[in-house]
Amino acid sequence: RRSLLGDVSIAKSMGAPTLWEQGYTGAGVKMAVFDTGIAEDHPHFRHIVERTNWTNENQLHDGLGHGSFVAGVVAGTSKQCAGFAPDALIHTFRVFTNDQNSYTSWFLDGFNYAIATGVHVLNLSIGGPDYLDRPFTDKINEITAAGIIMISAIGNDGPLYGTLNNPADNLDIIGVGGITDADAIAHFSSRGMTTMELPSGYGRVKPDIVTYGDGIWGSKVGDGCRALSGTSVASPVAAGAAVLLSSIIPESERWSVLNPAVMKQALVEGATRIPLAHRYEQGAGKLDLLKSAEILKTYTPRASVIPATFDLTECPYAWPHCKQGIYATMMPLMLNATIVNGLGTHGEIVSGPDFIPNDGDLGAHLDVRFAFSETLWPYSGFLALYVRVQDDAATKSGVASGRVRFTVASSGARGETKLRVSEVEMTLKVNVVPTPSRDKRLLWDQFHNVRYPPGYIPRDNIDMKQDVLDWHGDHPHTNFHQWYDDLTRAGYFVEVLGSPFTCFDAKNYGALLLIDLEEEYASDEIAKLTRDVREEGLGLVVFADWYDLTTMESLKFFDDNTHYEWHAATGGANVPALNDLLKDFGIQFGGEVTEDSIVFDDDQVIVSSGTHITRAPAGAYLHSERMTQRGKAEGDYAFLSLFEAGKGRIFAFVDSNCVDSSHMRGQCFGFARKGVEFAVGGSCAAAHCDDRKRLAESWSDSKPLPSRRTDVDFSRFSTVLGGHPGNEGSMTCGPNAPLDRHDAKAAYSDLPGRLKVSESEKTSLKTTVPQRPMKDSRTTLDVKTDYVATDRADDGSNVRYYVVAFGVVAALLAPRARRRRARRARLRASGGAS
Repeated sequence: RRSLLGDVSIAKSMGAPTLWEQGYTGAGVKMAVFDTGIAEDHPHFRHIVERTNWTNENQLHDGLGHGSFVAGVVAGTSKQCAGFAPDALIHTFRVFTNDQNSYTSWFLDGFNYAIATGVHVLNLSIGGPDYLDRPFTDKINEITAAGIIMISAIGNDGPLYGTLNNPADNLDIIGVGGITDADAIAHFSSRGMTTMELPSGYGRVKPDIVTYGDGIWGSKVGDGCRALSGTSVASPVAAGAAVLLSSIIPESERWSVLNPAVMKQALVEGATRIPLAHRYEQGAGKLDLLKSAEILKTYTPRASVIPATFDLTECPYAWPHCKQGIYATMMPLMLNATIVNGLGTHGEIVSGPDFIPNDGDLGAHLDVRFAFSETLWPYSGFLALYVRVQDDAATKSGVASGRVRFTVASSGARGETKLRVSEVEMTLKVNVVPTPSRDKRLLWDQFHNVRYPPGYIPRDNIDMKQDVLDWHGDHPHTNFHQWYDDLTRAGYFVEVLGSPFTCFDAKNYGALLLIDLEEEYASDEIAKLTRDVREEGLGLVVFADWYDLTTMESLKFFDDNTHYEWHAATGGANVPALNDLLKDFGIQFGGEVTEDSIVFDDDQVIVSSGTHITRAPAGAYLHSERMTQRGKAEGDYAFLSLFEAGKGRIFAFVDSNCVDSSHMRGQCFGFARKGVEFAVGGSCAAAHCDDRKRLAESWSDSKPLPSRRTDVDFSRFSTVLGGHPGNEGSMTCGPNAPLDRHDAKAAYSDLPGRLKVSESEKTSLKTTVPQRPMKDSRTTLDVKTDYVATDRADDGSNVRYYVVAFGVVAALLAPRARRRRARRARLRASGGAS
């Protein structure tokens, strides 16, 4: 396979010649390449229609080679590295300087011109973690609303989870991941789920599709070809396919039929699933050019939902949900789908959604409720499912299935007098199991996690200089996924709490997992948790993280784009808040950063930027070790305490990095499992509950407790303190909580302005959407546009990095990058680019 891709173009290996022979070559399709520019007279291109420069350098030509490569994958004509659509009309937008700098404002200006120019497909081989960069994300929505098909790289932060880049993680964008020539997920490809819905919701499936991005051939800056790797390579593969596929629709009606939703439907529905990879790694699967072509040849406007099937019984594709069944009294299983509206730019759900259980299984015992977008704009919206097992099925076991059905309506196209109406159906299939015993049920506190964006929340492992922001979600299905797998293999059932502590019944759970938390805690939460532990027997498993005011101050950086100095809002964990929560139990953490490798009860436990225990109650087992205080000498520090508190038990450790897949230097799952066993049932290993380590009286190391920063307004990032950070939950119990804790509704959306659809319009899609007869789409190209005449040369050298991270991502790269916002952009062309 590798020799095949190396000797002929990726377009040829994916079946493009079949479409070329049918007369489809991308003719008449305007392709926008936002990148590093291109030479005016590049020999690989038939139609370089316009070149524009949006940087502060007075030139148009490509000094890096990445823009030429991307354009070549889309529309190059070299025999060795031919692109997909040789007759496409290439419009290049130079948005990077020769030293790989860029600014959001340059993209915004370029996007405005792309809309004015009327381009059809736009490739962005860029990305970053800031999905709350409103000027940028709002303009992305405007681009899509204008009917421009945007395709973007999902990111090169794999194999880490929770690393999807923006804008590829947006609803309307076709986010593309990378695979190798062996049809395996490329190690560099970022993977899901999306994290913008946390903590109160659950992430969507991204990437949308994957395609080849490892060792792909494309054009050099002058003549000749070279091979590059990264999702910045996979993205133009998908973009080239989209341009070629666009030319299948006859030009006379092409842009009245095609829009971003239609292209996403064609690519997703035509994709082929990759074995052994799960949904949040591959999306719908590998791009299949010819299957997608067949879909478009007979396409009639319709709405759909992605994914069309949630079959949570099939592993590994349905990971993580296939790892454990659902049962009565559990937190609702939350699933998040994307409604794709090929009917038009604006649409609404005019009836439903409704769940119709299947006969012959346990479907009738499911309680399925919904939240959804009141307006589908532009071209899409979300559909959230909250799935519960009814109490009467607490002892039942088996498959439960059914269908989710709803109707979407959009205003008719120009000349149409009726609404366009489309009925959509999704299938749901889950495993139901008897409700587990309390000691097997764990509750993960997601609600008290705060991350970037919008605040500067620093990384948990200070030594990870290349990834300074805490942005991976801190969810058991993102950067704690390996620990989640270990716990489920051990027979535990892990549920997620996306609401305050007042929103769960402690009698159902053996332990609450408090892992790497940055939020504050309300007084009623503290009071309830204290009662839950002492009176209800709830266990606590606490993994803290570093907290040191001097270290936080040293991590500040100046953002050259906003002219704003960014200060860390807290440490790896919010230790002062955690101490408030645990004060009644007598356990407190300190304000010094510790690190070392500890061998404890046959487990090697590596502390990477941890804290230390500074107070412990009488009767607690307290374990100390010789550890290094960061930047200072060694000393004796308490790293673990475990003790009974009334009817409950608490296991407190000083660092989460050994269970965090993003930054671990070595995993400590065995050690963590022993902590869970103690918290849920009192089982204690001899080394842990060594009587020689038991405190006869309360203990203190006499060091002052850490204090909160006074120069940072943390309320801006805290839901508990009344802030509205943009990805916050709610201090009231919502649909993600048990039904008896909130105002239960069948659907959580108010739609006072629903479009009025008659029963006759609902009856048949064929009567409400004009059918499109298939015509010969071959066109004659007659382009008479003057070329822009400025260019620049490229030395043809490989550029390794190419990622633009919008927002506060200057800190993602070297110190020099901190002084220049553009240098948070990393160009990964040869070794992984996003």
